[in-house]
Amino acid sequence: MIENEKVEEMMMELEEKASNTIDALENEYGALRTGRANPRILDRIEVEAYGGMSKLIELGNVSALDARCLQINLWDKSLLKAVEKAILQSNIGLTPTNDGQVIRLVFPVMTEERRKELVKQAKKMGEDSKVAMRNHRREAMEIIKKMKTAKELSEDEASGCEADIEKTVSGYMTKLEAVIAAKEKELMSI
Repeated sequence: MIENEKVEEMMMELEEKASNTIDALENEYGALRTGRANPRILDRIEVEAYGGMSKLIELGNVSALDARCLQINLWDKSLLKAVEKAILQSNIGLTPTNDGQVIRLVFPVMTEERRKELVKQAKKMGEDSKVAMRNHRREAMEIIKKMKTAKELSEDEASGCEADIEKTVSGYMTKLEAVIAAKEKELMSI
């Protein structure tokens, strides 16, 4: 790696973008419904409460009772109906049951067909993340090219920087592949 402030800044930005891309995919995967109870599936649900919209996870505790059941214990029991309505409108494919104290969500056993559908969806999300990663690489390469054209870098320095960019992006692509493979395995396991 050469001693150049602009190059170092660009490399740090590249690593941050690549890391954020992986984090974003993991968050998307967390919201993907599998056969197991995962509280993260409720992260994006917003409930009409107190005259505005609030995230469901801010209104109470969400816990997994077992592998196939989530329990939502609200701090304000008057919000039970609003939370039920929000869950039904969220299209996560779960029907809440309310006993007046807590809301339970039972995850049905997934069919083989549904699993394959989810794997397709997970692959598409993964492919979108790979495209984002390639775009980060392209942006970094363009910066190096402009620096070389402006004579801020020599041919050798530019080649070294391009090799560093490739190495960095390849490492993150490997991590991305591992995340995708792990999610596919999780979706196909019963």
